[in-house]
Amino acid sequence: MHGKRPTLTSLHGLVAAAHPLAAQAGAKLLASGGNAFDAAAATAAALNVVEPFMSGLAGLGYATCYIGAERRVRVLDFVPPVPSRLPVERFSKREDLQRGALSVGIPGNLAGWAELVRAYGKKPLADALVPAIALAGDGFALAEFGVAEFNEQIPLLRRGTAFYEDWARTYTGGAQGLALGHILRQPELAATLEEIAANGSRQLYGGALGEAIVAHLARLGGCLTVEDIKAATPRWKDPLTARYRHLSVNTLPPPSEAFQFLLTLRILEACDFSRLERNGVEHLDTVWRAIRLAAGARIANNNPAPDRLTQLLSEPNVQALRHRLNDGAPIVGPTEQWLPLAGEGEQHTTSFSVADREGNLVCVTQSLGSPFGSGVVVPGTGLCLNNFLYWSDLNPASPNRARPGDALPVCMAPSLSLSGTSPVLALGTPGSYGILQTQVQAMVQYVDYGLGLQDAVEAPRARLWDGRTVEPEARFDKAVLEALSQRGHRIEPAGAWTMRVGGMQAIAIDPASGLMTGAADPRRDGYVATA
Repeated sequence: MHGKRPTLTSLHGLVAAAHPLAAQAGAKLLASGGNAFDAAAATAAALNVVEPFMSGLAGLGYATCYIGAERRVRVLDFVPPVPSRLPVERFSKREDLQRGALSVGIPGNLAGWAELVRAYGKKPLADALVPAIALAGDGFALAEFGVAEFNEQIPLLRRGTAFYEDWARTYTGGAQGLALGHILRQPELAATLEEIAANGSRQLYGGALGEAIVAHLARLGGCLTVEDIKAATPRWKDPLTARYRHLSVNTLPPPSEAFQFLLTLRILEACDFSRLERNGVEHLDTVWRAIRLAAGARIANNNPAPDRLTQLLSEPNVQALRHRLNDGAPIVGPTEQWLPLAGEGEQHTTSFSVADREGNLVCVTQSLGSPFGSGVVVPGTGLCLNNFLYWSDLNPASPNRARPGDALPVCMAPSLSLSGTSPVLALGTPGSYGILQTQVQAMVQYVDYGLGLQDAVEAPRARLWDGRTVEPEARFDKAVLEALSQRGHRIEPAGAWTMRVGGMQAIAIDPASGLMTGAADPRRDGYVATA
C-alpha cells in the first residue's frame, strides 16, 4: 500500500528468503507435510540455483534453531576449519586469496542441510532437493538483482584466466552481459543434485563429487584434500545468549564472530531510545558509536575462550564500554579485521528464516564468500566453489593469523529471540562484517521504536567501515548526516537503497495467537511465501 510491501502472515507456516522461487520451494515442503527443517534445506538448495552468486552446497554457514518439541534453542555450525595444507606462509594479506583455487575453503553447506533434516526433519533429504532439481533443470528467468549481479561480475571474473572459461560455460555461454528475463538453465547442477538425492551427502563427503572437486582444484594449484572434505562435520552447540529489553537474543558462539552483535545490544540496553528522535542525530550517533566499540572488542578478542567471552559480555566490561559510548570523544578504529583493509568488503551471503505450525523456527545464514566465491566451477558438476579463505586473517603480525587446521571465524549471526520461553523473532542478514552492524540497527527500529517488522527491515541503515567512515543510505535526512559529520563521522552517503547494508529476512511470531509475520528485504529479491 502506498508503495510499501504488504505485511504477509500465516498460521500454518512461512518462509522469508532472498528470492521468490527459493521462498516458494520452502513453502512447498511445508505444504506437503514437511516441517521448518525440511523447508530450510529446500530453501537453501533452491538458493543454490537461483542465487548462484550468493550461496551453494559448496559454501558454508550456520543455523540458529528453536526446536518446538524440545522447547529450546540449538545452533548448528557447518563451517569447517582452515584446510590442512593451506600454505599460509605464502600470503601476507587477504587480497592474495580473493579468487582462484587457493581461496577455496572446505564445503560445509550440504553437510549442514543434511544434518538439519536428519536431526529434526520429517522427510528425507531427497524430498527437500526436488524443487532445486526442477529449477536447475527447467531453468528460470533472472530478476533484476540477479541481472545486476551477473553483469557486475562478468568483467571481474574474466580476469581469472585459469577458471573463467568453465564459469562462463556454466552461467553465461560467454555473453558479455545478461538482460532481464534471461533464462538460466543449469543441467549439470541438476544432475549433481539428483546424485545427492540418490546417494545422500556422502556423494560429496567421501564420494565421487568430493574427489572431482579436489582433482580439479589440484589442476589449478589448490590445496584442498579429500581428507579435508571427509572430515567436515556439522556441530550442534548451545547458543550464545544475551538480554535486550524483554528479549533473550540467541546466536552462534565462537568461532563465529556473532558475539559482536550481542555485545552491541548489551551496550545499547542502557540507552533510552524513547527520548531520542527516530533516525535523528542522537539515535544514529549512539548506535554507530556502540557498533564501533563492539567491533573493536571483537577484533581484539577474535575467537575468545569461554572465560574471556564471559568477561567481554559481563556487566563491568559493558559498563566501561557504555562510559566510552557517552564520553563524546570520536571513536576511530577498524570494523573488519585486525588492520584496516584495502578497498570495500564483500557482501555476498544470503540469509533466510522459516517457521512452521509445530513451533519450530529456523534462521540460516550461508555463503560462498565473495560473489561467485572463488570463481572456480568444477567441470561437469555445475558447482561454484567458495572463497572463504579470503575471510581468514593472513596478516603475519596479527594475533588472529590463520593457520592450517584452525577454526575459521566467520562474521555471520543468524539470530532467534525469545520472550520468556516463546520464540518471537528470527532475524538474519548477509553483508560480510556489516552483518554484525545492520542486525543491530534493525533490532533498534523494531524493538525500541516499535516499527512493524517489514517497516523495520525497510528502514534506512548504514554500513560502518574502518577508521571513521560511515556509508548511510541517502534516505536519512541530510541535515542529520551533516550534524553527524560534525561529531566525527566521515559520512559517505550511498544511494537511497544499497545492498551494502544487507538483505534482511525475518519472521515474528505472536506467542498468544501463533500468528507468523514475515518480512523480506527489498534491497535484494527478498520474498515471503506462506504454506
